[in-house]
Amino acid sequence: MIDFITLCDYVGTFAFAISGIRLASAKQFDWFGAYVVGLVTAVGGGTLRDIMLNTTPFWMTQASYMIVSGLALLFVLIFRRYVIRLNNTFFIFDAIGLGLFMVVGLDKTLTYGFPMWTAIVMGTITGAFGGMLRDILINEVPLIFRKDIYALACVFGGFIYWICLATPLSEAMTQFVAAFSCVLARVVAVKYHISLPVLKGEEQNR
Repeated sequence: MIDFITLCDYVGTFAFAISGIRLASAKQFDWFGAYVVGLVTAVGGGTLRDIMLNTTPFWMTQASYMIVSGLALLFVLIFRRYVIRLNNTFFIFDAIGLGLFMVVGLDKTLTYGFPMWTAIVMGTITGAFGGMLRDILINEVPLIFRKDIYALACVFGGFIYWICLATPLSEAMTQFVAAFSCVLARVVAVKYHISLPVLKGEEQNR
């Protein structure tokens, strides 16, 4: 039976790949280009995490992640009328992927024996870095560098995970609560326009 963290990994891959493919379609990428953007979005954060943990990137030993990204492309092609045209589609799948991947990265880092603060950092990298690569590939300012609450949603979810460890919650429920908290933080921040102050430099005289 598949465990919750593995389910998070695959659902997160599917969701993030769709978010990348959705944006690639807006830039008029061809099918292959859209697949590459979706794949990079899905595995980019986890790849950096594994390199920093000194282990082989996960997708290099399991072709299933490339297959899931291909299924995401197929999903968009079949339901493109609904997926591509809906303005909130990208946000929904991106928020889901963000929360699920945060938990996956955090859990893997703890498995390798690192402290919780390192796990929160790695969870944030796993969740946010793929989206940064996606935005670079489609020639957009990375979402993580804008005033939107994005990477901080991962940090928030990580702290919720930490707090849940002191409760009687099961491991699976702790992971679920942390992922949900990350997604909720992202949704609430966007809905109520909660953001960090913009760092403004001095204007140059012309």
